[in-house]
Amino acid sequence: MASRVWLMLCAALAALSLLAWPLPREALDWQPALVLPQPWRAVTAAFVHWTPLHLAANLAGCAVLALLGWRAGLGPREALAGLIALPLTQLGLLLRPELQHYAGLSGELHALAAVAALTLFTRRSREHFIGAAIAVGLVIKLLLEDPLGPVLRSTPGFDFEVAPWAHLCGAVAGTLAWGLTMRRSEKPPRIPHGT
Repeated sequence: MASRVWLMLCAALAALSLLAWPLPREALDWQPALVLPQPWRAVTAAFVHWTPLHLAANLAGCAVLALLGWRAGLGPREALAGLIALPLTQLGLLLRPELQHYAGLSGELHALAAVAALTLFTRRSREHFIGAAIAVGLVIKLLLEDPLGPVLRSTPGFDFEVAPWAHLCGAVAGTLAWGLTMRRSEKPPRIPHGT
C-alpha cells in the first residue's frame, strides 16, 4: 500500500521527537550562528521541543497528517518531498537571523500539509476540492499569523512561543520539495499506425 511510506515518515517524525525529548536541547536546536560548524541542527532542531505541551501539539499534528495521508493514499514521492522539506524549512530560518533559537516540528508539519494539499489538488473529483480547501486554509492560517512580523509570538493556550516564520518556511519548503519530486504529467501513449 502506497500510504505505508507516508505513515512511516509521520511515525518516524513522532518517534524521533520522543527520543530527543530527554536530550540536551541546546545541543540540537536551531541556532543560526552554528549552522556551518554544526550543520546537523538543520535536521535535529525539528525533534527538539521546549515543553511537554509543545511536544504533545506536534505529536498530534503528526497523527492528523498521518491520517490525512493514509486516507489520501499519499506515497513514496510525497514522503520524499517531506524529507527534502525538513532541512529546507530550517535553512529558511536563516532569512530571519533574529530568531536565535528554534525547535519543533511545526515547520515540517506545515511542509507536509503543503505536500498533501498540492497532491490532492492535482487529482480529479472531490479530492481536487479537498486539496484546494487545505491549501486555502493553510494560506489563511499563515496570513493570520503574520510571519513577517515578530519572529516569536505568544499564543493563548500555549506555554511556549510560536515562530510564525518557521511555519511559512515549512509551507514554502513543502511546495518546493513537492515540485522537485512529483512527476510531470505524462504524455498519452502513442497509438501505432496501421492497426
